[in-house]
Amino acid sequence: MKHHKVGTLMTTDVVRAEYGTPFKEVARRLAEHGISGLPVVDDDEKVLGVISESDLMARQAEGLGPSGSRRWLRRLHWTPGARTLRTRARARTAGQLMSRPAITVHGDATVVEAARVMAHHRVERLPIVDDEERLVGIVTRRDLLQVFLRPDTEIGAAIRNEVLERALLLPPDAVDVEIHQGVVTLTGRLERRAETTMAVELCRQMDGVVAVVDHLTYRFDDSRPSPEEPALHGIPYYWQRKP
Repeated sequence: MKHHKVGTLMTTDVVRAEYGTPFKEVARRLAEHGISGLPVVDDDEKVLGVISESDLMARQAEGLGPSGSRRWLRRLHWTPGARTLRTRARARTAGQLMSRPAITVHGDATVVEAARVMAHHRVERLPIVDDEERLVGIVTRRDLLQVFLRPDTEIGAAIRNEVLERALLLPPDAVDVEIHQGVVTLTGRLERRAETTMAVELCRQMDGVVAVVDHLTYRFDDSRPSPEEPALHGIPYYWQRKP
């Protein structure tokens, strides 16, 4: 299955900071560019960590005084991550503010892979690195959502070409494919139940597909083959069709 690569969606003009970039300069860059986070790089453009707005807010909370967040920070003294929080609350540079290690992906990662990394690590942005781990771009959750803007006609052409013809070896008229607002409806009769299951699952994996409505039927239930029936596995659909 073909999926969009994050390299085609990433922003290449990345707003970044260096390890020694002052706190106020980091805040200025976030505000000036209207972004909620940025990567921190070393002199070789390798990603050291990532700074988000929440990292800066910890410093702001510390500055509220003893009647405010300092008491709150003291209450968190024994909680997991409290030491990191206190360090960020006193941070003066990007290197002290950043979260590390940085979660990154390479430009040839698919949108699906990048989305899984984001979900697993609960991050909102991913720096993109090259083979030498140098920063080349960045993607956000909003960037990954662009796949759902894929036109219905493009999705339909991809399903017919990649799923029906290439993966299942079906002729063009074997399945009727209708798409509306990313919702795919499959109608038709195939030889085997396994073919219908595979068709639905492969369509669900296509970039831009919101849901799949399954109206497919089948001639043989090969999930429970009969001893009298010859095995049909590997036989192209059009060889099995009855006159």
